[in-house]
Amino acid sequence: MSQESPKLTVKEAEELLLSHWGEPAEEVSPIGNGHFSSVFSFKKEGKSFVVGIGRAEPSDEADYARSKFISNLLVAGGARYQQLFGRGTNGTYNFIIREYIPGQVVADLPDEQKVAVLPDLVRAISEMNQVPLNGNTTGYGFINRTGNGESRSWHDYIRRFYAEDQRGSFWENWHELFRTSCLERDVFEEIYNRLLVYSAYNEPHRYFVHNDCHQWNILSDGSKVTGIIDANAMYGDFVIDIASIADAVPGHDIPEAFRLHYEELGKPIPQFHERYTGARYYKGLDALRFYAHQGWTHAYVEERDRLLALPS
Repeated sequence: MSQESPKLTVKEAEELLLSHWGEPAEEVSPIGNGHFSSVFSFKKEGKSFVVGIGRAEPSDEADYARSKFISNLLVAGGARYQQLFGRGTNGTYNFIIREYIPGQVVADLPDEQKVAVLPDLVRAISEMNQVPLNGNTTGYGFINRTGNGESRSWHDYIRRFYAEDQRGSFWENWHELFRTSCLERDVFEEIYNRLLVYSAYNEPHRYFVHNDCHQWNILSDGSKVTGIIDANAMYGDFVIDIASIADAVPGHDIPEAFRLHYEELGKPIPQFHERYTGARYYKGLDALRFYAHQGWTHAYVEERDRLLALPS
């Protein structure tokens, strides 16, 4: 598992960027910390960028190749996704330079602005999901550095993702959660079995899926979407992203907004409700495991009850 993000000062970020270019960056300013990196905005030759700085890991080169493939695929396909401009390593730090996207995360908008943004939110996510895929790529599930999915089929991916043996990954020894946390084995197995049933509806569909398509990864100026960031990208059914963003605007049926949008495009989504149920089980089961890992019992109970209320 990766280490927590380093807490760098502006001066340290300036020194790192100076070592990369051989000349100073301008207007370096902190804009927050992610799980594994400190993030700064800066300017260079009049253009705005962001740099994420984390501790150097053996997997950094492969991770960057994967991120670069995803960025190139989406930008070339017309999606409003953040471009990547380079990477480097300096001592114990790894850094990635990205496009600066103005705006704030949708999660921080007042409710009335979320409502105003909703039509463009549906458009932006749909544009991303419908980018043409490279015809030479294969597979389902997480996209690797070559641009291929790591599994032969969606069912194969599901079984691998929830297998007990997860050595070398974030979920190594995750079955210990049944003993040490609020994660209930009988509940988990019930929802997993439902997932296997409904995933048959998702199985035939292969699109680009952001897979972390929630309101903290979408930026807006209050009237439209200005950009999408931080894909945990995979190949699968794009309805997964609809399930991920479903609660972003209180009081609005976002899945229905997507269904109607695709109808208006002349591309109605076949078996939408069954596919959406499969997507909810996929995202919800992963959320249960994560909430248990974090010790977020209240969130776990709420999501558990919502999932158990879905069709079985």
